[in-house]
Parts: sequence; structure tokens; C-alpha cells
Amino acid sequence: MTVRTRFAPSPTGSLHVGGARTAIFNWLFARHAGGQFILRVEDTDRERSTEESILEITDAMEWLGLDWDEGPFRQSERLEIYQKHANLLLDSGHAYKCYVTPEELDEKRKEAQSRGDVLHYKREWAKLNEGPDVPYVIRLQTPDEGTIEVQDKLRGTVTFDATEVDDFIILKRDGFPTYNFAVVVDDATMNITHVIRGDDHLINTPRQVLIYKSLNYEVPTLAHVSMILGSDNKRLSKRHGATSVVAYKDRGYLPEAIINFLSRLGWSYGDQEIFSKEELIEKFTLDNVGKSAAVFNEEKLEWLNSHYIKNDPPEKIAELVIPLLKENGLEVELDEKLIKIIKELSQRAKTLLDIRDSINYFYASEIEFEEKAKNKFLKSEIKPVLQDIVDKLSNLSDFNMDEMHKVFDQVMEERELKLGKIAQPVRVALTGGTVSPGIFEVMDILGKDEVIARLNNAISVIPNE
Repeated sequence: MTVRTRFAPSPTGSLHVGGARTAIFNWLFARHAGGQFILRVEDTDRERSTEESILEITDAMEWLGLDWDEGPFRQSERLEIYQKHANLLLDSGHAYKCYVTPEELDEKRKEAQSRGDVLHYKREWAKLNEGPDVPYVIRLQTPDEGTIEVQDKLRGTVTFDATEVDDFIILKRDGFPTYNFAVVVDDATMNITHVIRGDDHLINTPRQVLIYKSLNYEVPTLAHVSMILGSDNKRLSKRHGATSVVAYKDRGYLPEAIINFLSRLGWSYGDQEIFSKEELIEKFTLDNVGKSAAVFNEEKLEWLNSHYIKNDPPEKIAELVIPLLKENGLEVELDEKLIKIIKELSQRAKTLLDIRDSINYFYASEIEFEEKAKNKFLKSEIKPVLQDIVDKLSNLSDFNMDEMHKVFDQVMEERELKLGKIAQPVRVALTGGTVSPGIFEVMDILGKDEVIARLNNAISVIPNE
């Protein structure tokens, strides 16, 4: 048997991190088994589904590297298939045409509520208003007694009371299928072998099982994964901050960090935290998916992201940063200077935006001093020290790290100063602020002429004693 999984988002918004985790689990499961991963767009909600959402979802999946083998299929283009299956159920007596109007149902619902009951529709108005020109829906005829058993890979046997399931609609008046009907027909006709989805779908499953059995289709292996919670142990939502994949991309997160982080929400492999995509494919099974809800810890995601920024090749990070810099009006090239800068800034950066926001001084034609840093470190007493450093650096024939160290050591010895008393004023002179990579690394990146020019500029703004 070839394993076939699917991801079936509704294009009514962005790709939520919960949906992304579902996609990742299905993708990993298929790739681990050497199977196939299918993308299906469930766009039968015509009022809310948009082309923009479809594009945003597929772009997010491509950014994450979740390639699909078939699709994206659209439910809105499969109406004939749903009608054919509805007719099969009509012919077999498992379904019937219902001519009851929405207004009549609403009235009955209100009557039930007034009695303190819940309306369960069970065929009593099926033939009302029947006529050739009267619109109708198609309902599945459900059991009047007994139980419905759902076999779940993670939860075992889950039993539902059949009397709680009314004769639900499978095909609406406009010819569009309802969610439960379309899902079953799609999964069956697309030969989906494993359905891995959030446990919020568990309540729909008894209806889907009834449809499978009525159509004589085999129920695929089901695995309902626990929901993702926010830091307050409530279901993850917008109140917890960014919840879409695109939002995290825009905030400077790397796709491999998102994949790694979401894979570990509800799945584990010993104490290992960091996984390459290849390792995830190799090790992922449903056996290690937990039943408890996973908590979305943004600090952990940030830590993972910083790990990948620090350990990915600086050339790769540079290519990702260049467009961000361009958006900010800074045109740079992928050259040795940029790679050196990235190599240094990536050691502290948590996101790509951290690099973007701390790189400008390397390319600035004129340094702007932070007022607080200028007042604290560019004082009159440091002026001769900076001038001494300029003089000694100017005499260097080879401007390298060893020679820079020697210059600073000489100044420290002659003036009986510690490195901290010299390095921070020099840092402010070169960068405008007090936070940067190591001072010698900054000097190496800027080069001799630029270092001397910036030091001279700082000297010129320091008042005399």
C-alpha cells in the first residue's frame, strides 16, 4: 500500500501555525513512508474563500519547503463528482431529497428551544412541499439507535451516540456539498490512506464514518492531533500575537526554524530539540505523537531561530537579508564585506530583522551618534587617546587583527588604561552606539581608511578640555 496523506486548508485567511503543523505532520508522514502528499483546497465556502488566500497559503507552504505531489485540487471544481456520489446514496436509499425550507426548520428549532430541547432532524418533514420545481437539499439517513465507533490511531476507539446525529445535509440547494460530505468523497476518490488533522475535527468524524460506510468506502487511518495552546493554556489565537506563517516570515524567522519548532509541538524523539528536515523525515512516526495539548512557546521558537541564523552559512543569511535591506532603502551587494558583517551579526541575532536593524552603520557615509553614548564616552579626556590610536593605525602597513591588537596594547600600556576604557569610545566613534560585534572585528570589516576617517570625525566633535 502506498501511503497517501493530504493537507486540505480552507482559503478564508492566512496559513495559521496550527494548520501549518497539520501540513508538516502529513508531509513528514508521507515522506517517511516514501508515499505521496496531496494538497487540496476546500473552497466550497463561496462567501469567505478568496484567491488571495489560496495564493498566500501555497506561497507559505512553498516557503516552508512542503512540496506536494498532486494538486492543488479545488473542491469548487469537483461538483460533478459530489453530485454523482449523492445520486449513488439516493439510489441506494441511504439519502433522500428534503424539501423543507430553511424558514420551516428555523421555526421548528425555535419550538424545540422553547421546550428546552435540541432539534434533531429525522425525516418527519422529508416530503413536505415536494414538487418538480421546488428546491431541495439531500440528507443522509442516519441510524435511529445504537452507537458509532471511530478508530483513532492516537486515541483508540472513540464511541458516539448515534441518536445525537441527525439526518444531516450532504448536498445543498445550490449543488455545493457540505464540508463532511466533500471531505469523505475527496479522501475516498483521492485514495487517501491516512488522515492526520486537529482534534477539533473529531466531532465531525462520526458523520464522516457514516458517509464512508453508506458509500462502501474504507475509512482511512485517522489520527486526531491535540490542539496548540497559547502561553495561558488557552487555544492559540490572535490575542497571543502572530499566528500566521506569513507573519513569522515577515518578522525575520527562517523556514527551517518554523518547521523544527512546529514539528516538536506534540511530537518528540527522546530529548532531541534540533532536527534537520532530513532527520525529521527519517524519525517521524505517529507513535511519538502525544495526546496532550502542546503549548506554543515563542521564546523557544526565537531560540531555535537564532540557532539556525548562527549556524547557517553566512552567504545564505546574507541572501535573505539583502531584500530586507533594500526595503529599508539600503542597496548592498553579496560581497566579502557583507558576508563578514553577517558572520559577526548573526552570532547575536534572534531574527533576520535584528541583522537588518543593526547593519546600517557599516555602510553609513556619515555616523549619527546616539546622544546618550556620545555624552558618556566621547568626552574631552578621551580625545588625545583617540588621536594616539589614529596616529598609530595610520603608520600600519598591514591593517590586520594582530596589528590592531598591538596598537591597542601599546596605547593601553603607555597611558595605563584598560581595554574597556578605550574600546567603548572607539566603538561609539565607529558605529554611533555602544552595541556591536567585537571592536577589532568591526575595524577589520570597515578597513583602515574608513576606521581612521570615522575616528577623526569623532575627534572633531569632542569638545576640548
